[in-house]
Amino acid sequence: SVAGVLVCLLEYPRSKRKKGSTMERCGQKYMTAVVKLFGPLTRNYYIRAFLHAALAVPAGFLLSTILGTVCLGIASGIYLLAAVRGEEWRPIEQKPRERPQVGGTIKQPPSNPPPRPPPDARKKQPEVGG
Repeated sequence: SVAGVLVCLLEYPRSKRKKGSTMERCGQKYMTAVVKLFGPLTRNYYIRAFLHAALAVPAGFLLSTILGTVCLGIASGIYLLAAVRGEEWRPIEQKPRERPQVGGTIKQPPSNPPPRPPPDARKKQPEVGG
């Protein structure tokens, strides 16, 4: 049960994506501070893969915990694959929102007038029918 709490605390804060945006979980900023406190021990995915594999070994001896063992083994494999690809856990840090500059968003007005049909086509055609 202590191992489960440790895994939950380690896994709760999401990592920042390389591309795009990442939504932060509710209350994640507090757990992010704890995970950042341990530095490379929690940031490195090789260490996380080893930790999950080590936690899976004792759980594999009881039939009642075999499903948890399989889950920890799969998580260990995923972390190992991510580590081989060069990924690591990065905290999501809130950037201060910049106010858009009013002068920078205004563009120059068009220098050419909009295209208009020739004068003959602009005259209203008499309606034929009903």
